This record gives sequence, C-alpha cells and structure tokens, in this order.
Amino acid sequence: MPVLRVALDVPLYRLFDYWSESASTVDIGRRVRVPFIRGEKIGVIVAVLAESEWPREQLKDALEILGDLPPLPPDFLDLCAFAATYYQAPPGEALLQALPAGLKKLNPPKRQAGRKAKAAKPLPSPPLTDEQIAAVAAVEPGGGFAVTLLHGVTGSGKTEVYLQLIAKALAQGRQVLLLVPEINLTPQLEERVRGRFAEVEVVALHSELADAARERHWRAAFSGSAGIVLGTRLAVFAPLPRLGLIIVDEEHDPSFKQQDGMRYSARDLAVVRARQHDVPILLGSATPSLESWANAGHGRYRLQTLAKRANPAAVLPQVRLYDTRRMPLREGVSDGLLSAIRERLERGEQSLVFLNRRGYAPVLACPACGWVSRCKRCAANLVLHLADRRLRCHHCGFEHRVPPACPTCGNQDIHPYGRGTQRLEAWLAETFPGARVLRVDRDSVKSRKQWEAVLERIHGGEADILVGTQMLAKGHDFPKLTLVGVLGADSALFAADWRAPERLFAQLMQVAGRAGRAELKGEVIVQTQYPDHPLFAALVAHDYPGFAAGQLREREQAGFPPYSFQAVLRAEAPEMADAIAFLKAASGLPPVAEFPDVLVYDPVPMRMARLASLERGQLLVESHSRPLLQAFLPRWREAIEQLRAPGKLRWHLEVDPFDF
Repeated sequence: MPVLRVALDVPLYRLFDYWSESASTVDIGRRVRVPFIRGEKIGVIVAVLAESEWPREQLKDALEILGDLPPLPPDFLDLCAFAATYYQAPPGEALLQALPAGLKKLNPPKRQAGRKAKAAKPLPSPPLTDEQIAAVAAVEPGGGFAVTLLHGVTGSGKTEVYLQLIAKALAQGRQVLLLVPEINLTPQLEERVRGRFAEVEVVALHSELADAARERHWRAAFSGSAGIVLGTRLAVFAPLPRLGLIIVDEEHDPSFKQQDGMRYSARDLAVVRARQHDVPILLGSATPSLESWANAGHGRYRLQTLAKRANPAAVLPQVRLYDTRRMPLREGVSDGLLSAIRERLERGEQSLVFLNRRGYAPVLACPACGWVSRCKRCAANLVLHLADRRLRCHHCGFEHRVPPACPTCGNQDIHPYGRGTQRLEAWLAETFPGARVLRVDRDSVKSRKQWEAVLERIHGGEADILVGTQMLAKGHDFPKLTLVGVLGADSALFAADWRAPERLFAQLMQVAGRAGRAELKGEVIVQTQYPDHPLFAALVAHDYPGFAAGQLREREQAGFPPYSFQAVLRAEAPEMADAIAFLKAASGLPPVAEFPDVLVYDPVPMRMARLASLERGQLLVESHSRPLLQAFLPRWREAIEQLRAPGKLRWHLEVDPFDF
C-alpha cells in the first residue's frame, strides 16, 4: 500500500496523494511532511491506498512520516470530516485548524516543560436544592447519548450542577469536556473547577494561550492524562480517549460560532460529537437559543429547569422600566437612575451601568459643514477614543489621530456626539467625586492578567460604580452588586437582523442577573422609549418561556429558523458591482434548477456593505429540509468553483449563518 492520502491546510476542496514505500494502515492519523508546490507542508494521513487515480510518475514522494505523536484517533478524523462536509469547508482546513500551531510547523521550537499549575484553594461542595438534585440525576455519564437542556435563571446554580456531573464522570474514569463561549469566563470557572477537583489534571484550551502552552494542554487531553478540558469553541475538537460527558455553558452565546475560516458552530458540533461517542451532553443557559428551546419543546432534547436562585436568601432582582420620553436625561442617564446609584453608594453597595458601546463617543462631527468621522475603509463611523486622542474603527481596526480642526472647513469647534463607556465613566466620576468608578470593556481589559486584576478589584470592594459592556453581562458573581442600570437598549428593538430581539433579551436577562445574587436585594433599571414593547414585559416578569414562545410563533409564520434551514454565499471585491455580478451568476447555475425545493434569493449588499476597503454582497439559500439543503450545497459549491471571477474577488459559503 504505497499511496498516502493526505489532508493539507490549503483552500482546495480535495485531498492529495503522495508515494511512500514504507507506509501502512497503522500510519493513518499520523502527521507527514510532504513537498507542496515550491515548498513543504505538514499534513495528516487520512488513508493509505493500494493505488491512486493518478499515475505513479505524477505522484511526489512523501518526505517523512512523523512519529513523535501517536496517530490521531479515528473519531477525531471523523469529526473533522463531518465538519468539512456539513460546513462546506476544505477537508484539510477543517482537520489542520483543529491542531495546535506547533504540530503544523516544519521546524517546531524545542518543547519545554510547562509550569505546574498553581494549586487552587480547595472548595467544598455546597448543599444542593431540590431542582439541582433533579438536574444532576437527569444526566448519567456513561448512560448513552442524550441531550439535556438546562434552563436555569441567573444565580440558580448551573455551575454547581456542572461540577456534580463532572464528579460523576470522573468517578467512572471518564474525561469531561466543558465548553464556555469566551476567554474572560474561564478564569473564575477554571478556579472553581481546580478547587473542586484538586487531584485531577485540568487543562484550558483557548486562543489567548501561548502556542507552547496550548500544545502541552492539547497533548495532555490527547494522552488522557487530563481529566477535565475547559475551553472555548476550538476545544470541541480536542481528542479525548476517555470522553464521558460534554457540557456547553451559555449555549446560546454567539461566540460559539466561528466567523472566519471554517464557519462552524461549536455547540452544534458538540452535540454531533456526543452522539458519535454515545455520551450525554448538557446545554446550559438562562436564555437558551430558540433552536435549542424548540428542540426541547419537540422532545428532541430533555428539559431541566432551575427556576429559583440557589442561595435561599437571594431572589431575582426587581426590574423597573424608566420611560425616557417623559424625563430629562443628563449624558443619557435619568435622575431616577442617578438617585438609585447614590443610594447604593451610601449603603456601601456596588452599581453597574451597562452600555454596550465602548469608546468615548460613536462619532466626531463638525456642526458647521456636517463633516463626520467616517472610516475610509468601511461603511461605519470612526469612534472617538479620547483617552489616547484617536479615532478608531471597531470593524476593521483602522485608526487616526483626532484632527485639531474640521478636515473639510477648518472649524475648530468639532464635537463628539453620542456616548460610549469612556464618556460615561468620566461623567459619572465628575457626578460622584467620592466614588471609585471602574470601566470594564475591550479597551481597558485586553488580556487575561488584566481581567483577573479587574475581577480582584471588584471582589475586593475597590470599585463602587462599574461601567461596562457585555464583558460584564454574564457568568460573574459579584455579591455586593445590587443595582444594574441599562442604557441604549432600544437600538436593537428594530434592527434589520431578525435575531436581534433574541440577542437583546438574552443580553438584558444576563446583565440583570448580576444584581442581588447574595443576601442583598437587587434592582434593575432599564431606560427605554418603548416601555410597552412585549420584550420588556417579558423581562420585567423574568419570563423567558413566554418570550421564546412569542418569538417562535413569529419565526414559524415567517419561515425563519428553526422552521427552515439556511446557507449564505458571500462575496467581497473592491467594487460592489463585481461582487453582485458574481453572486448573480451563482444564482443561475444548473444545480439551482435541479433543486426546486431549495429557494435561492436575489443577491443584495450586506448590512455592513464595505469592510476593510472591500465591498460585500450576499445571497441567501433556504430550504424546509436540512438533508435537501445538504444535498444541494456541495453540487452548487462545485459549480461555483468553476465560475470565472475577478482576481481580487473572494467568496465563501456559510451554513447556518448567525449574522447577515
């Protein structure tokens, strides 16, 4: 069997054949060094064949089969192959992106032993509520495949349910995969997990790890020495020989969807992986995705509910709506919210003012001629960051110094309009001169160390007023935080994206859940011009089931997911006309006529029509049947590959799109 079939990380939808005299089937799953074009690449052997469809003289010789690692297991190869097929990605890209960077380098740096993780403080197991006991009993590691949706209100003790289930799996000698949506959620959770399971090796897998550390952790998972793997979306591919349980925390979170390369959903692949291994999977959230909620309603998922907070002294916060049409605002803040903050300061409690817009102001403009600080590369405005006197685009990263005068008319009296977290922080510091105001956003917290330092300050009582974005909205427990004020929520109510209400409700429920999680009672104040909107009525009542039922009715009437299945073909080019022409040509290809039950819409510009100097268009494809859509997409993609397109045009297919 002299022919190796190799997956390479190249943007081609094919595998490559190489000649090797010494190879055998035991090498399937090993990495291999091969010549490619005028250089060399590291690939993975996915098959060993007796012969190739290509003649021997056209096959290049493989240079070296690497033996520094056992072969990648068949289940890992199968999961990557499934992902490539379902998400219409090149097979090599799907497989190689799942490996640490060091395993893909031709000359990897010398591996060094990592520092031993600092011993965590042992944490006892608290008594469980009746609801928690029922939730733990409903999931049995080793009991076969089943999907359980854990709907628990904020503060209901979902994490404790996770820890109890992890203990059950470890007792059976199994490994556990625990997925979280964002890196900033891992420090607290990792500390709790290490504290509870001090005798078990726990490794983290996320993008902020250095390459060497990520490879060490990956190897620990692969070898089976790590009992618990805690990670973000890419960790769904971590090979685990003794996998017994998968847990997905905040399963609704958009961060589980990869937005470049192979655009996969880690949550959905986690379900596929659980079925593949015949193990249970738990999806946890205070605001489940509507797809998961519909699956529970139809009996495909089991539903477990935690309706009360785990701390018997803690109750859900009272939510108040302030009608801003009838009250004056100062820097976007009502007098009522200011009074509530003042009361907390007098009582020594903490307040959080939530504004999901970082920077000082969303735009800088000239009142004389109408000049606006627009990004030259995107269809967006440059955001004013006054602290370092820069104008920045939050979409493409372009930045420019703040001009001393209007670039158009020379007027020196240019003004910031609107407000972001920096402006709000400065104004609150002036309004409450004795208070310690702490801003938490992507500008002030850029690394894990900074995040850990911020958390330490908050827990240590070194901040009285927090000003934050969605970084503070989920997964955090601040015992002294009793007030949450929400600014600027209305903008998402009437967005063009039909998922916007679901995202807004989840965001508001999550940020509201930060208040009153201990013995101190919590209060949430939402400033809005639409207090009669059904979304706010459900928020006041803490009624996720009612909100979800209304949204699902609307989606069923409109034929939106989960009542249909979608894919999007996107194209970007220096000129919009080229992108639209390419999409128009794709919409007329033969496979479209061969699948009459697959609806192909007309091409349109994307909502962010220009990004990083490229014009962007998209074409939506929809079907009532997932298998039918999956049968159509590869045929269509192959036809698209044959289209002649301008040299600078780029395109990609996204299955189950999350943004439009």
